[in-house]
Amino acid sequence: MFVRSLSLGVAAAALLVGGAQAADLIIPTTPQPIYESAGFSWDGLYAGVNLGGQFGDDVDAQFLLGGAVGVNFMVADPILLGAEIQGNYLFENDDFDDAGQFLALARLGAVVTDSVLVYAAAGAGVQFNDDDDASIYALGGGVEFAATDAVSVRAEILGLGTFDDGDDFFEGAQATVGVFYHF
Repeated sequence: MFVRSLSLGVAAAALLVGGAQAADLIIPTTPQPIYESAGFSWDGLYAGVNLGGQFGDDVDAQFLLGGAVGVNFMVADPILLGAEIQGNYLFENDDFDDAGQFLALARLGAVVTDSVLVYAAAGAGVQFNDDDDASIYALGGGVEFAATDAVSVRAEILGLGTFDDGDDFFEGAQATVGVFYHF
Protein backbone atom coordinates (compact mmCIF):
# COMPACT_ATOMS: atom_id res chain seq x y z
CA MET A 1 0.00 0.00 0.00
CA PHE A 2 2.82 2.32 0.79
CA VAL A 3 4.34 1.78 -2.68
CA ARG A 4 0.98 2.45 -4.32
CA SER A 5 0.49 5.76 -2.41
CA LEU A 6 4.02 6.77 -3.19
CA SER A 7 3.50 6.02 -6.90
CA LEU A 8 0.27 8.05 -6.96
CA GLY A 9 1.99 10.96 -5.20
CA VAL A 10 4.88 10.98 -7.69
CA ALA A 11 2.45 10.80 -10.65
CA ALA A 12 0.37 13.70 -9.26
CA ALA A 13 3.50 15.80 -8.70
CA ALA A 14 4.68 15.11 -12.28
CA LEU A 15 1.31 16.19 -13.70
CA LEU A 16 1.30 19.41 -11.67
CA VAL A 17 4.87 20.31 -12.71
CA GLY A 18 4.09 19.58 -16.37
CA GLY A 19 1.07 21.87 -16.24
CA ALA A 20 3.08 24.69 -14.72
CA GLN A 21 5.71 24.46 -17.44
CA ALA A 22 3.11 24.48 -20.19
CA ALA A 23 1.82 27.84 -18.94
CA ASP A 24 5.25 29.53 -19.40
CA LEU A 25 5.56 31.19 -22.83
CA ILE A 26 8.84 31.09 -24.63
CA ILE A 27 9.53 34.56 -26.05
CA PRO A 28 12.53 34.83 -28.38
CA THR A 29 14.78 37.77 -27.55
CA THR A 30 17.67 39.37 -29.38
CA PRO A 31 20.89 39.15 -27.39
CA GLN A 32 22.44 42.44 -26.33
CA PRO A 33 25.67 43.30 -28.13
CA ILE A 34 28.84 42.76 -26.17
CA TYR A 35 30.55 45.84 -27.67
CA GLU A 36 28.82 49.08 -28.58
CA SER A 37 30.45 51.54 -30.96
CA ALA A 38 32.10 54.50 -29.25
CA GLY A 39 30.78 56.96 -31.86
CA PHE A 40 32.76 59.13 -34.25
CA SER A 41 36.50 58.52 -34.33
CA TRP A 42 38.55 61.72 -34.45
CA ASP A 43 41.82 59.72 -34.73
CA GLY A 44 43.67 59.49 -38.02
CA LEU A 45 44.00 61.22 -41.37
CA TYR A 46 41.48 63.64 -42.83
CA ALA A 47 41.14 65.88 -45.88
CA GLY A 48 38.59 68.39 -47.00
CA VAL A 49 37.61 71.71 -48.53
CA ASN A 50 36.84 75.04 -46.94
CA LEU A 51 35.53 78.41 -48.00
CA GLY A 52 35.22 81.72 -46.27
CA GLY A 53 36.71 85.15 -46.15
CA GLN A 54 39.71 87.14 -45.06
CA PHE A 55 39.54 90.71 -43.82
CA GLY A 56 41.92 93.14 -42.20
CA ASP A 57 43.12 96.68 -41.61
CA ASP A 58 44.78 97.24 -44.99
CA VAL A 59 42.58 95.01 -47.15
CA ASP A 60 38.85 94.83 -47.76
CA ALA A 61 37.16 91.48 -47.24
CA GLN A 62 38.26 88.79 -49.68
CA PHE A 63 36.60 85.53 -50.60
CA LEU A 64 38.76 82.43 -50.20
CA LEU A 65 38.49 78.84 -51.33
CA GLY A 66 40.89 76.15 -50.21
CA GLY A 67 41.62 72.75 -48.85
CA ALA A 68 43.29 71.12 -45.89
CA VAL A 69 44.97 67.81 -45.06
CA GLY A 70 45.76 66.75 -41.52
CA VAL A 71 46.15 64.07 -38.91
CA ASN A 72 44.74 63.80 -35.37
CA PHE A 73 45.94 61.78 -32.38
CA MET A 74 43.89 61.10 -29.25
CA VAL A 75 46.53 61.34 -26.52
CA ALA A 76 44.08 60.93 -23.61
CA ASP A 77 40.34 60.33 -23.47
CA PRO A 78 39.15 63.86 -24.23
CA ILE A 79 42.43 65.43 -25.46
CA LEU A 80 43.36 65.57 -29.15
CA LEU A 81 46.62 66.70 -30.79
CA GLY A 82 46.81 67.33 -34.49
CA ALA A 83 48.75 68.81 -37.38
CA GLU A 84 47.24 70.34 -40.50
CA ILE A 85 48.35 71.95 -43.77
CA GLN A 86 46.00 74.44 -45.42
CA GLY A 87 46.23 75.86 -48.91
CA ASN A 88 43.87 78.72 -49.84
CA TYR A 89 43.26 80.85 -52.90
CA LEU A 90 42.14 84.43 -52.21
CA PHE A 91 40.09 85.99 -55.00
CA GLU A 92 40.78 89.45 -56.39
CA ASN A 93 38.96 92.55 -55.23
CA ASP A 94 39.50 96.28 -55.86
CA ASP A 95 42.35 96.72 -53.37
CA PHE A 96 44.22 93.44 -53.68
CA ASP A 97 45.28 91.12 -56.51
CA ASP A 98 44.62 87.40 -56.50
CA ALA A 99 46.70 85.74 -53.81
CA GLY A 100 47.57 82.38 -52.38
CA GLN A 101 48.21 81.23 -48.87
CA PHE A 102 49.79 78.17 -47.24
CA LEU A 103 49.58 77.53 -43.50
CA ALA A 104 51.01 74.76 -41.30
CA LEU A 105 48.95 74.53 -38.10
CA ALA A 106 49.21 72.61 -34.85
CA ARG A 107 45.89 71.80 -33.18
CA LEU A 108 45.05 71.10 -29.53
CA GLY A 109 41.46 70.07 -28.91
CA ALA A 110 38.95 68.54 -26.56
CA VAL A 111 36.28 66.05 -27.60
CA VAL A 112 33.23 67.48 -25.83
CA THR A 113 30.88 64.69 -26.94
CA ASP A 114 31.36 61.81 -29.38
CA SER A 115 30.38 64.14 -32.23
CA VAL A 116 31.74 67.56 -31.14
CA LEU A 117 35.36 68.70 -31.11
CA VAL A 118 36.50 72.13 -29.90
CA TYR A 119 40.09 73.09 -30.69
CA ALA A 120 42.73 75.82 -30.68
CA ALA A 121 45.11 76.22 -33.63
CA ALA A 122 48.45 77.98 -34.07
CA GLY A 123 50.94 77.99 -36.89
CA ALA A 124 52.88 79.81 -39.56
CA GLY A 125 52.99 80.05 -43.32
CA VAL A 126 53.27 82.31 -46.32
CA GLN A 127 50.82 84.53 -48.16
CA PHE A 128 51.77 85.67 -51.65
CA ASN A 129 50.47 87.60 -54.64
CA ASP A 130 51.99 89.05 -57.80
CA ASP A 131 53.57 92.00 -55.97
CA ASP A 132 54.70 90.70 -52.59
CA ASP A 133 55.25 87.64 -50.42
CA ALA A 134 54.78 87.76 -46.66
CA SER A 135 55.63 85.31 -43.89
CA ILE A 136 52.57 85.06 -41.67
CA TYR A 137 51.48 83.49 -38.40
CA ALA A 138 48.02 82.36 -37.37
CA LEU A 139 46.35 81.89 -34.01
CA GLY A 140 42.73 80.93 -33.41
CA GLY A 141 40.39 78.02 -33.06
CA GLY A 142 37.22 76.33 -34.14
CA VAL A 143 34.51 73.79 -33.56
CA GLU A 144 33.95 70.61 -35.58
CA PHE A 145 30.80 68.47 -35.72
CA ALA A 146 30.55 64.86 -36.90
CA ALA A 147 27.85 64.68 -39.58
CA THR A 148 28.17 60.96 -40.46
CA ASP A 149 30.53 58.12 -39.51
CA ALA A 150 33.31 59.61 -41.67
CA VAL A 151 32.31 63.21 -42.52
CA SER A 152 32.63 66.28 -40.31
CA VAL A 153 31.69 69.94 -40.70
CA ARG A 154 33.66 72.71 -39.05
CA ALA A 155 33.84 76.45 -38.50
CA GLU A 156 37.19 78.10 -37.82
CA ILE A 157 38.49 81.61 -37.21
CA LEU A 158 42.17 82.53 -37.27
CA GLY A 159 43.84 85.82 -36.43
CA LEU A 160 46.61 86.56 -38.94
CA GLY A 161 49.76 88.64 -38.55
CA THR A 162 53.06 89.13 -40.35
CA PHE A 163 56.53 88.63 -38.94
CA ASP A 164 57.63 92.17 -39.85
CA ASP A 165 57.71 95.07 -37.37
CA GLY A 166 53.98 95.83 -37.54
CA ASP A 167 52.19 97.74 -34.80
CA ASP A 168 49.33 95.26 -34.42
CA PHE A 169 49.65 91.67 -33.25
CA PHE A 170 46.85 90.68 -35.64
CA GLU A 171 46.69 92.53 -38.94
CA GLY A 172 43.70 90.56 -40.19
CA ALA A 173 41.45 87.59 -39.63
CA GLN A 174 40.25 84.62 -41.61
CA ALA A 175 36.92 82.86 -41.08
CA THR A 176 36.12 79.59 -42.86
CA VAL A 177 33.63 76.73 -42.89
CA GLY A 178 34.53 73.35 -44.29
CA VAL A 179 33.58 69.74 -44.92
CA PHE A 180 36.12 67.01 -44.15
CA TYR A 181 36.38 63.27 -44.77
CA HIS A 182 38.08 61.19 -42.06
CA PHE A 183 39.90 58.08 -43.30
